[in-house]
Amino acid sequence: MGDVLSTHLDEGRRQHIAEKTGKVLGEFARCYKEQYGVALFNSVRYEIEGNGGPQAQLLHRKVPLEDHVIYSGNLFQYIEENKKWRNRFCVVPHNYGLVLYENKLAYERELPPRVLINSAGYKVLTSVEQYLELVSSSLPGVTPKSGNAPIVKCPTDFPLILWHPYARHYYFCVMTGKEQEKWGAVFQDCVRHCNNGISEDSKVEAPAFTDAVRMYRQSKEQYGTWDMLCGNQSQVLSNLVMEELLPELRSAIGPRLKGKAQERQRTWIQISDAVYRMVYEQTKAQYDAMVAKCEVERPQMESTIRTDMDQIITSKEHLSSKIRAFVLPKAEICVRNHVQPYISSILEALMTPTSQGFAEVREVFFKEVTDMNMNIVNEGGLEKLVEYMEKLSHLAFHPVKMQSCYEKMDQLKLEGLQQRFDVSSTSVFKQRAQIHMRQQMDDAVYTFETLLHQELGKLQGKDDLCKSIQRILERVLKKYDYDSSTVRKKFFREALLQITIPFLLKKLAPTCKGELAKFQELIFEDFASFILVENTYEEVVLQSVMKDIMQAVKEAAVQRKHNLYRDSMVMHNSDPNLHLLGEGIPIDWAEEHGGQPEAEPAADKRRRAKQVVSVIQDDEGALPYEAGAEALLPPSSPEPQELEPTVPPGSPGGVVEIREMPAEESVEEAAGGQAEERLTNGTHATRQRGATEEVVAAGSAPGDGPPRGPASDGDGVRRDAPVSPASGAGEPSGDKVHHPTAPSPAPRAEVPSRDKVHHPPASPTSGAAIPSGDKEHHPTAPSPAPRAEAPSGDEACHPTAPPPAPRAEAPSGDEVQHPTASPAPGAAVPSPPAGTDCHQPSDKETGEEVAPPVACSPPQPVGTTESVVEGVQTEF
Repeated sequence: MGDVLSTHLDEGRRQHIAEKTGKVLGEFARCYKEQYGVALFNSVRYEIEGNGGPQAQLLHRKVPLEDHVIYSGNLFQYIEENKKWRNRFCVVPHNYGLVLYENKLAYERELPPRVLINSAGYKVLTSVEQYLELVSSSLPGVTPKSGNAPIVKCPTDFPLILWHPYARHYYFCVMTGKEQEKWGAVFQDCVRHCNNGISEDSKVEAPAFTDAVRMYRQSKEQYGTWDMLCGNQSQVLSNLVMEELLPELRSAIGPRLKGKAQERQRTWIQISDAVYRMVYEQTKAQYDAMVAKCEVERPQMESTIRTDMDQIITSKEHLSSKIRAFVLPKAEICVRNHVQPYISSILEALMTPTSQGFAEVREVFFKEVTDMNMNIVNEGGLEKLVEYMEKLSHLAFHPVKMQSCYEKMDQLKLEGLQQRFDVSSTSVFKQRAQIHMRQQMDDAVYTFETLLHQELGKLQGKDDLCKSIQRILERVLKKYDYDSSTVRKKFFREALLQITIPFLLKKLAPTCKGELAKFQELIFEDFASFILVENTYEEVVLQSVMKDIMQAVKEAAVQRKHNLYRDSMVMHNSDPNLHLLGEGIPIDWAEEHGGQPEAEPAADKRRRAKQVVSVIQDDEGALPYEAGAEALLPPSSPEPQELEPTVPPGSPGGVVEIREMPAEESVEEAAGGQAEERLTNGTHATRQRGATEEVVAAGSAPGDGPPRGPASDGDGVRRDAPVSPASGAGEPSGDKVHHPTAPSPAPRAEVPSRDKVHHPPASPTSGAAIPSGDKEHHPTAPSPAPRAEAPSGDEACHPTAPPPAPRAEAPSGDEVQHPTASPAPGAAVPSPPAGTDCHQPSDKETGEEVAPPVACSPPQPVGTTESVVEGVQTEF
């Protein structure tokens, strides 16, 4: 790769790239300086005049995911340097980066990660065909012949590919469709969050930057939405440079590429990635210098604004009146002929999927709280409430549970309107609505938490607790309905403006833009930094269409379309002291109500503070390699067995080899303090350090082969991976399945075939059914999902709960027992890496405020470079 890049990116070419980048950034710096003064003026004016909009009813949590991990697990990555597939342990920290480790042991030992990925600007693809189509379009004229090997071969039928128009691509695959859906939802959440990398908390820098980008693109006759306004400021500017630079490089370098079509495509991707990294490094340095210069001038500018606020406002109104007299008649004609007839159609196209998504958010929240209440009725006790509230508090950041809400926006299609109004893609509106959904869900959950936390001291017994939960749920849902209506109406207005304003500016440019220079003389020189003719002109154009947009949204609310409230409807605050309680600080349920001893040693507190808590509990059951030893390799172990990419996609050999990889990478754990049970269906359970673990032997299927020894899987390797029980997963008849939540029996205790199956006192799987003839004892089993039914003929004892819900299969004819042993204390969750390899993300890198945690969290992937032969990727 180095030779190829040095050939096509020689010193002269690199110098040209640096000059082109500097030229673009110089023009952008001029736009940014102008917009910075305007944004500062608007911020100070807003601060003085205040906000007259409706007050939100729900509370807002300041730091929702501090010290938490979104998801972690194993998947396979294609390594381009040696063309091999390797098993990787992937961690998604609270900043939504993708951090790939050699294996789980490397993560637990705080070793540096292999790869850090910031997914801003990427697309998540689930088929090789989609990827090949995008690759072919990136280098026109290079099309592989039919029958030739594609640029990448996936050994399973479940790929996950991260594609970027400029940066390098990442190739992953998993073993099952369920797992592909799960990782796909996680990847989409990462992309969605990283794309929103410009913090809205900044009232000056953020609007100045986005307006400067818009003004720069309009100066190049580029109107309409822009898909690559993704990531933090440095990433967006890099995309801006690459948008101009890449076509030029493609025409110069493309014809000189040698080799087969696949090799030329691969080489071009490497060249594009190398250029993108060069541009990013230069962009980041120049942008930081640009911001620092504006920050130095800010105190003087702000002093001038506060001193001369009235004169500035008067001068701006005078300028607006002159421009309005010149522009407004032309703008109104254009609106009447080209925009007004289509506003209702655009609004309807936006309202239907968006309102369905917010309705689904409400339904998911209602179901989660109702299920929690039902389980508390049957199980009782404050400890169960603490357990459920810990899970509920992160519901908004559960990619799989929120996926049903997000996917409603996939229905958004503007069809002919998209081409008419120069909307390149609807992805901008989809992601914005999805971010609103997640925020509203978290606000509803946090408000529920706060109200329930306030009530706990007044409750007398379990019945009062359940009644309070129901009453608080109803109050929160009313607040959610009001807030979601307000958020949606604002989203509809912004989307309509984002679609129509660029169209109007483009239409009016030939007759109006050339005449704007004469209005510059109306601005006093002292106020020229805070009043711009271009911005005032756009405000006049906005006013010409705003009345029609407001009227369309108002009519939709009056007609009660999609559960929108009327603007005149103001919800009186039924909880006047609620906003005094909500300081935005997360409630630590385990700390306050988990029964922790008062005199806890400082070392234990510190260790608990460093624990990484997984937000997603795996409800889908153990996956073939996820349940193995997570590719545990001691420092002296050889490299794991590699999978050759020559295996044809979907071939049985390829899948078998992948299934066996974790076993070959595993190491035998010490047997001290660990009890195991061997089950006949290829599943064995381990209990270690008080943690709940369930392991499925790689490559085995229910009923495969005769039973083996109690502690082996046929290969002499023990496997250890925490996986939660499956939701709706069936248990094959005749197999012995163990779901531990307590220390296992004596080491190597064997369970006779087709005799007894031990089940812990866990909640029955949603939709579970037990075939007739089973005897079942549930000393402390919780209730199933509402309206669950069990087939008649079951002989079961349910002291505190009804039968489980339909559709879970238990072994027919078995006697099922449910022990209720307490879990062993001291279970520890591995801490994230710390030390010199730990990188605390800043708000400029992630677009969010990150409070410094007690222990270092996984590094923030701002950008990546990877050395030859799987070097560690580092920030560029």
